[in-house]
Amino acid sequence: RKGMKFVVSDFSAIEARVLSWLAGETWRLDVFARNGDIYCASASSMFGVPVEKHGVNGHLRQKGKIAELALGYGGSIGALKAMGALEMGLTENELYPLVQSWRSANPHIVDFWWQVDAAVKTAIREHIPMRAGRIRFLCQSGMLFIQLPSGRRLSYVKPRIGENRFGGESVTYEGVGATKKWERLESYGPKFVENIVQGISRDILCYVMQTLRCCAIVGHVHDELIIECSRDASVDAICEQMGRTPPWAEGLLLRADGYECEFYQKD
Repeated sequence: RKGMKFVVSDFSAIEARVLSWLAGETWRLDVFARNGDIYCASASSMFGVPVEKHGVNGHLRQKGKIAELALGYGGSIGALKAMGALEMGLTENELYPLVQSWRSANPHIVDFWWQVDAAVKTAIREHIPMRAGRIRFLCQSGMLFIQLPSGRRLSYVKPRIGENRFGGESVTYEGVGATKKWERLESYGPKFVENIVQGISRDILCYVMQTLRCCAIVGHVHDELIIECSRDASVDAICEQMGRTPPWAEGLLLRADGYECEFYQKD
C-alpha cells in the first residue's frame, strides 16, 4: 500500500537450533548462544582445528556446511551427493569420512535418533506411552501419535512393525507416497526426528505470528515472515520480537534476521 514497505524476517538456522536443543548437543548450543557460525564450528569440531570464515582453515567451512545440511537426519553418502557435495569439489573418497566425522562430533544427536526409534517401536509393539527427551509417543485407536513440546500431535495412520529391504526391523504406516497414491510408507528414527524438528519449527513460527499479530503479516514462506508496515517501522525491533522463545521451549535459543524492501525478494 502507499506509504508502506515490506519487512522480510526469517529464523537463523532454525532446524539446527531445534535439533541441538532436543538432543542436548551442548557445544552446538554454545555456538548459538554466542551467535557463532555453525558451519565453521561444525567443521572445527569435525576436524579438530580452528575454522574461521575467510580466515584460518576457511576452506574447511564448506565441508562443515555440506555436512550440516545433509547429515542431521541420518543421511549418509547419498545425502551428501544429493546436496551437491561432488559439485562443490568434494571427492568420492572424502564422503564417508565426512559422515563419520560429523557423527563423531555430534554423539548426542546420533543417540537421539535411536532413542526416538526405540520409543516409536515400543509404543507400537506394546501400546504403552513412551518418551524420548521432550517428546512423547503413544499408540491408540490405530494411530501413532507423537506429541511435540507445544502440545500438538503428529499422527501416523495404522502403524506396524515390519521388515525393511535389508532384513532389519522397520516401522510402516499408511500415507500418500511419491506416486500421490495411498500406500504403506516406511520410516525409522532419524526420519521421525526430521518430522519432529520440522513440526516444532512450524509451531515456533505460528507462535511468533501470534506475538506479531499487531503487524500486517501478508505471507510466510517456510521459516520466513513477510510483513507490510509503515516506513518508520524498525527491522531490528521486528527481528527481536520474532526471536523470543515460546514458553513451552525453555532453553531454546532463537535468532531472526531481516531486511526491508519494496517488493518481496531474497536478500
